[in-house]
Amino acid sequence: MRSLYLLRHAKSSWDDPTLADHERPLAPRGRRDAGRIAAHLLELGIRPELVLCSTALRTRETLEVIRPALGDATVKLEAELYAASAVALLERLREVPEKRTSVMLIGHNPGLQDLALALAPAGPGRDRLEAKFPTAALATLTIPAATWQELTPADAVLADYVVPKQLG
Repeated sequence: MRSLYLLRHAKSSWDDPTLADHERPLAPRGRRDAGRIAAHLLELGIRPELVLCSTALRTRETLEVIRPALGDATVKLEAELYAASAVALLERLREVPEKRTSVMLIGHNPGLQDLALALAPAGPGRDRLEAKFPTAALATLTIPAATWQELTPADAVLADYVVPKQLG
């Protein structure tokens, strides 16, 4: 059984309109929400073996906040994940080495939400996920049979879906 954790970056700041989108930092609320997700990861013992993270500043800062909860995960920053479509994200997941049984992807919408919906046609929270994938939301998918290379739409089950508001 493989596990896939899809984490949307936490809330970013729009305080400086001169910044390029890629360079927007986290807002104070984003830091708080990322901290809530980090506590949730610790509480559930979620420790992915591999973390794939967009190079956008807000995703890197989200990673920085949750990093202590991730244990000794291998982390890869990848420019191709910035604004990637669900199709591109799926292609990247198919390149994950088979020895890795759990992966976290930290990225952006609409790609993350579209990927989650394509991979997991059912599961608790599916209706909420379909309605909205807010900043710092975490979708946990289990992949019963497929290898990463063979991963296709509808191969996963949505095991959990949490948003920071649920976590206090």
